[in-house]
Amino acid sequence: MKIRLLLAGVIIILSISAFSQPMGAVSMNWGVDGNSFTSIEKGKIIRTVLPAMNKITLIETEKLFPKDSIHPRLLSSFQWNVNQDKALFFINTETQYHKTTGEVWYYDLETVKLKQLGAGLRQDGLMYAKLSPDGNNVAYVYQDKSNKGVVYNLYLEDLLSEKVKQLTFDTRDRVINGTFDWVYAEELFCRDGFRWSPDGKRIAYWNIDASQVRNYLMLNTTDSTYSFTVPVEYPKAGEDPSPAKIGVVDIATAKTTWIKIEGDPRQNYLVRMEWVADNELIIQQLNRKQNITNILLADSKTAACKVLWTESDAAWIDVKAAWNSGDNMGWDWIENKKAFIWASEKDGWRHLYRIGMDGKETLITKGDFDVMRLYMVDEKNNKLYFAASPDNYTQRYLYCSNLDGSNSPERLTSSDFPGTHNYIISPNGKWARHSFSSHLYMPASELISLPDLKPLDETKSISKNLKEDPFGKQIEYFKVTTEDHITLDGWMAKPKDFDPSKKYPVFFYVYGEPWSSTVMDVYGIGRNSQFGDNIPDQGYLFVSVDNRGTPSPRGREWRKSIYRKIGIVNIRDLAMGAKEILKWPYCDTSRVAVTGWSGGGTSSLNLMFQYPGIFKTGIAVAAVANQLAYDNTYQERYMGIPQETREDFLAGSPYTHAKDLRGNLLYIHGTGDDNVHYANAEKLINELIRYNKPFQMMAYPMRSHGIYEGEGTREHLKTISSKFLRENCPPGGR
Repeated sequence: MKIRLLLAGVIIILSISAFSQPMGAVSMNWGVDGNSFTSIEKGKIIRTVLPAMNKITLIETEKLFPKDSIHPRLLSSFQWNVNQDKALFFINTETQYHKTTGEVWYYDLETVKLKQLGAGLRQDGLMYAKLSPDGNNVAYVYQDKSNKGVVYNLYLEDLLSEKVKQLTFDTRDRVINGTFDWVYAEELFCRDGFRWSPDGKRIAYWNIDASQVRNYLMLNTTDSTYSFTVPVEYPKAGEDPSPAKIGVVDIATAKTTWIKIEGDPRQNYLVRMEWVADNELIIQQLNRKQNITNILLADSKTAACKVLWTESDAAWIDVKAAWNSGDNMGWDWIENKKAFIWASEKDGWRHLYRIGMDGKETLITKGDFDVMRLYMVDEKNNKLYFAASPDNYTQRYLYCSNLDGSNSPERLTSSDFPGTHNYIISPNGKWARHSFSSHLYMPASELISLPDLKPLDETKSISKNLKEDPFGKQIEYFKVTTEDHITLDGWMAKPKDFDPSKKYPVFFYVYGEPWSSTVMDVYGIGRNSQFGDNIPDQGYLFVSVDNRGTPSPRGREWRKSIYRKIGIVNIRDLAMGAKEILKWPYCDTSRVAVTGWSGGGTSSLNLMFQYPGIFKTGIAVAAVANQLAYDNTYQERYMGIPQETREDFLAGSPYTHAKDLRGNLLYIHGTGDDNVHYANAEKLINELIRYNKPFQMMAYPMRSHGIYEGEGTREHLKTISSKFLRENCPPGGR
């Protein structure tokens, strides 16, 4: 039930590319010294040397791979060794149900040797390949499909002898080594599930026994004469998650030592793991309720494990990747691994702390603001770079603090361009790619120096190349205070020919759940491709507000006041915000519509059912109609365990309130949705039938959660959505 923001004609889905760097850095690979980076440009791998920005062509990939018209080879991404003289190329990658497979090719720049890996295996079934620290071996996960099921095992390929060696030997269906099951990937950002030891002699990896979780069976009735089921391992709310454990395999003997981690593996998650040294691992364990986290140290030789540090929260604890743009790799070490940087909300704001290997903690960032993203730890210069926006929760800027916590954080981004700024900083802390987005301008980027933020090439700077987006002038940001004394951020996009003396229909776009905010100062705000993109100029006031519970940087209490109250607190905030907006003289209270996708679809249904006096028309897509039908990791994080809080799950589920529908409802769902299952639609439909509630419905056969597969699908979705909106909430000022 993740973020699906339909902005600027594109569905933006929060996810992690299987072989990429953290989000926002997919094709930019910094050199070890930080003074150059490599990227893919027009079929070539180019090295750009800073600060002169000289470009050197390293590899012409289009000429490198064998040409095959039947089986074309498309480069998805690449990975260097430390010296950047050996590379892995990931070709024709495909992702299904969070499992990304494809071909892997190895290339030696010095010997000009090219080799496809995985001889003797299904060569398009390789996953997460990584070079060993010395560059002589490659390890990867192999997806082995047979009539007995699907198994994932680790393999080693010696680049000198060209021998392939199996390292794990599970044969049972849905036993997973080196990667993860559906819910770990979807909710905990876990995809790549193994780590080379610093000496290159061992590999630490996750083992997930997804056979302990029931498969959800999607029914495919379209691709053959007889229907068949499509299984996805999927633990519903209230069901135990897959047991997970961490092993260390010796690459010489292929023998695994299992780390002795205390606690029931079906009542805890293992969400992060990295090597500290040749023989020691650091592991983050999260209990099933996700309100207690333990940082563990494990001896890879003896398998002994101890607790280094513990934190608890009355609601839940977010994993780093949830707020740090999906980055689940690496540990933020300092002081030669005698300490690390960690985020906590224990003082009411998300701040960064120093955690020593003795378990002692020290606050680094100070003040009434949230750290929005950790960009870089520049230990040499005693600097910590991070994103924050204390004065405007819809924006993002670069801040810097002394690593020792001796100063107050300083904003580095100038005030020239208000909006959302992001940075990809070099390992030496001297350079960065700076990108800028706002509702007023087209997205732009530049290369800059740090800490002065000066462009390396003034002619290619943001200030010289920024282009206004004419549509942005039709958008106004505002704050509205509800009768519950809650102040909400919002935006309104008005028609180009807006006449304040007339009354216009109001069309609300909502999400409303903890996974996403809709009110951000970024390019694309105010657009929605599902309804023909430019909604305001069709004759609507297009509006969105952010309720409590959304991940806005407004402090812990704002975000976690929704605990055990999804479907209640967030819905009331949205409704009461709408109630205040509809008091504005140019809003027509007889023409009020609402739409949302996924969690936004859930909110749309709840608004239509719980506040029918406000919302007259609703278009809900791929909604969770029954919270008990969604996955355990997401729903239990925010709602508790159903065995203890079942009444909360029911109170916040739209189907519980379906009997109160009075307005016009269009419900849309893909029957092949592996995320929010089609069973939610049928649960809702049965309730609407039970209470004789007329509504319209569109089911897209075997389309997934994004409803994009198949010729004509997106155009059809736009047609039926727009038609329903116009017929039931007529456009134009009156």
